Amino acid sequence: MQVDKSTLIQYRMKRAGETLDEAKLAAENDRLLLAANRIYYSAFYAVSALGIKNDFITTKHGQLLGWFNQNFVKSELVEKRLGEFYRNAFQMRQRSDYDDFVEFDKESIDEKLKLASEFIDKISKLL
Repeated sequence: MQVDKSTLIQYRMKRAGETLDEAKLAAENDRLLLAANRIYYSAFYAVSALGIKNDFITTKHGQLLGWFNQNFVKSELVEKRLGEFYRNAFQMRQRSDYDDFVEFDKESIDEKLKLASEFIDKISKLL
């Protein structure tokens, strides 16, 4: 199925918002590992929408992160602290998915939720 670029960008941003809502629900129910995963994916969907807009498509999370840092953080289109949030969210997701005995504290997850919301808003403005 062929989908136009604009429709795909809108879809990815919708997924970003829905996934952030999932992260909030998980955090409210003390499912912090799940919240960490969903926080990352909310940012991932937003950055993938930005990639589509800019004709950068990859299936590799690390490549997308590198492309974003190079083109948006280093050029100061996105604040460094938001770039750090995205990188930290990726690392947090990696740890929660692949490492044993990982725990996150509620305060840290709540802070990441706020940053995720701010991050998605920033990406929306860039789109």
